[in-house]
Amino acid sequence: MKIGLFLGSFDPFTIGHDAIVKRALPLFDRIIIGVGINEHKKYMLPTEERVARIARLYANDERIEVKAYSDLAVAFAHRVQATYIIKGVRSIKDFEYEREQAEINKRIGGVETVLLVADPDVACISSSMVRELSHFGHNVDEFLPKGY
Repeated sequence: MKIGLFLGSFDPFTIGHDAIVKRALPLFDRIIIGVGINEHKKYMLPTEERVARIARLYANDERIEVKAYSDLAVAFAHRVQATYIIKGVRSIKDFEYEREQAEINKRIGGVETVLLVADPDVACISSSMVRELSHFGHNVDEFLPKGY
């Protein structure tokens, strides 16, 4: 069974993230969305709420599961028997960062990474941009999947 692990803090989970999940589905038998917990980061939404909201989006698709994790990506991948890590890239800056992470994950854990380039219509959307707009009172519904 080919399991893809889509990792991120997903604070919040945007339409760009949703687009990556939908594009990755045909490549894998199952996708586990790993909601990262980093004690050094301040989140807008608590972990439990991020997990619950994302799980609700995919409740009708048994191929998708959502789990929180707080260890190394490769340790999590091994624990859930994922064969690949899935990452979306929006820009050259994202690509360079994700390329370095992919190389380390392969080196220390033998886990391959699949990089999917964001569709142009969602490439400008980031969780941090959505948080910033929300902080200043802007309605961010257009950047979030329906039902999130």
